[in-house]
Amino acid sequence: MDIKGGVVIVTGSATGVGAACAKLLASKGCNVVINYTKSEAEARETAAACEALGVETLLVQADVSKDEDCRRMVETTMAKWGRIDGLINNAGTTQFVNHANLDGLSADDFLRIYSVNVVGPFQMTRAVTPHMKAAGRGAVVNISSIAGVMGLGSSVAYTASKGALNTMTLSLARALGPEIRVNTVCPGFIQGRWLRGGMGDDAYEAAVAAQERNTPLRKAGTPEDMAQAAVWFVEGADLITGEFLIVDAGSHLGGAPLRPR
Repeated sequence: MDIKGGVVIVTGSATGVGAACAKLLASKGCNVVINYTKSEAEARETAAACEALGVETLLVQADVSKDEDCRRMVETTMAKWGRIDGLINNAGTTQFVNHANLDGLSADDFLRIYSVNVVGPFQMTRAVTPHMKAAGRGAVVNISSIAGVMGLGSSVAYTASKGALNTMTLSLARALGPEIRVNTVCPGFIQGRWLRGGMGDDAYEAAVAAQERNTPLRKAGTPEDMAQAAVWFVEGADLITGEFLIVDAGSHLGGAPLRPR
């Protein structure tokens, strides 16, 4: 898919992986929808960085757990450009709770995490589907986690939600072809404020050092690493659908403690 002059929606794109995806798309000449829930200042900074690369952006405040917000974001995009070539479902949330602390999570915690991590991508995909089908092509990329493969991560609720997102990818890939491809990126450790805030400074720095010392590729992942994989699924994987790509410097092969996104 040639994305130059195209349009891609990136949910949760004010910071982190989402922002990195938006900037990489912009560097390739693709117009980008920058979505945020609360981080307006950071979203505006991301939009400015994209526009400095010569593309147009659309800034949309929307909560992907709300269907009306998802539909509004898509319709606003269509009103501006009349096309949607790609969707990167990056928005996500978690709660850091030790897996052995079963009393640390409530049913409401599960429902909140699932509403963003699973229901949100479903609603966004549903909203873009008629437009992609009408255009005859489109690509959906879900940003999941190695947590959904290995059962390790910030909490049991989070790992379960990412496992659900992975299986939903398979279902949607079957249902939406041949026009729409649906794939998933499963990041491992990602440097940035998400993990630093959840783990605390000391544990975070120790985990970075462990990744750089023990993984086969001797590297701790960055948002930019994940963006490379996600954007490739949009533009460079025309014969691929229903796949999961683990991007973790080889952590899943053993070695460093896995502390997924």
